[in-house]
Amino acid sequence: MPAPPPPKPAPPPVQEARPRVERLNSGPPNHAYEVKGERYEPEKTDVPMFETGLASWYGKPFHGRRTASGEIYNMNAMTAAHKTMPLPSYALVRNPANGREVVVKVNDRGPFIKGRVIDLSRAAARKLRIGGVAQVQVRRLTHDEIKTGSWKLPVQRVATVP
Repeated sequence: MPAPPPPKPAPPPVQEARPRVERLNSGPPNHAYEVKGERYEPEKTDVPMFETGLASWYGKPFHGRRTASGEIYNMNAMTAAHKTMPLPSYALVRNPANGREVVVKVNDRGPFIKGRVIDLSRAAARKLRIGGVAQVQVRRLTHDEIKTGSWKLPVQRVATVP
């Protein structure tokens, strides 16, 4: 009887995206576009953005295809799609249901389903423990925040007196 094959090595742990200042693309990914009769005007400059809404994730059917920024989509990397963030961008995504946070590189456009604010890679959704669709908070990191590292500082919470 032949020996069983050796066990497959465990995949390396998925690392969060490492924010770095990247030149914003002046080409098509940051031009106005239309999907399903809806017009979108992506930001072209380094602006802060904050949204709360539904996140979904996309995986295997898109794995290996080109993203709007021209990169190859890897469902096992920490990336995301957003309708109007300038490309490329980095964003801090928080799942308020469990307090988990991840940093993703935004390199694609979407999601194009009403009410959804961001489409996460499979890896990012798993780290946030999102199995389908979930409420999230999304904050785009500006170039100044990335340069200074200020995005890593804890949020100062002010106690309110009733």
